[in-house]
Amino acid sequence: MLHQPTIEKLIGMRLQGMVAGLEAMEQDEAARELSFEEKLALIVDRQYTWRQNLAFQQRLKRARLRGGACVEDIDYRAQRGIDKPMVRTLAQESAWVARHENIFIVGPTGCGKSFLASALAHKACRDGYLVYYSRASALARDLALARADGSLRNLLGRLARTDVLVVDDWAMTPMSETERRDFWEICEDRYQTRSTILTSQVPVATWHEQIGDATVADGILDRLVHNAHRIELRGDSMRKQKGVKAER
Repeated sequence: MLHQPTIEKLIGMRLQGMVAGLEAMEQDEAARELSFEEKLALIVDRQYTWRQNLAFQQRLKRARLRGGACVEDIDYRAQRGIDKPMVRTLAQESAWVARHENIFIVGPTGCGKSFLASALAHKACRDGYLVYYSRASALARDLALARADGSLRNLLGRLARTDVLVVDDWAMTPMSETERRDFWEICEDRYQTRSTILTSQVPVATWHEQIGDATVADGILDRLVHNAHRIELRGDSMRKQKGVKAER
């Protein structure tokens, strides 16, 4: 039987995994036949797993991903033009993040761009990487507020340290001078050291025009395009299809 003072000390040292492991062994008759070394190994393994899960939940909270998307739930049956081998390769151990590669996901509204981006980002979270999701309009507002209150350099620093930056609905409208300068700063800080996922309804070929200033556009796209995986979706809105099915 576990002694309460021992439990309290373990909890005080943030060793809740060990507490759970000890309690599980107390209830398992087969565990009583194990050697001390075997019991210790099981308890340590339980603590390690608890720490890993806690770290993942903290990364996931920081990421602010949408809708609980994960790679296991990607629907390959819908006629959306998903390159199944490419997506599965990207999801496997998130090697693209280790190589500091980018991902572009383009297509019409409702075709699942945000879900696919969030699913790949969620997998990166599971693989130990720091992730941050934001819609392009929200990111522009955050940057403007940071500039106003003097915290812009801190915000840019946090974005630069994020392994995977997801910018949803990018280049939907022409950028203002401030917006393109800020995004150039983000791309410069992350170039060849971090990965970025961009989703957009606008084809990649028109991004240069949407950015506006030719020199800044060249600088941004040069830092994004040459090492990017492109996923081009097509088809009707999946939200519309789900609505039709629900009415049947």
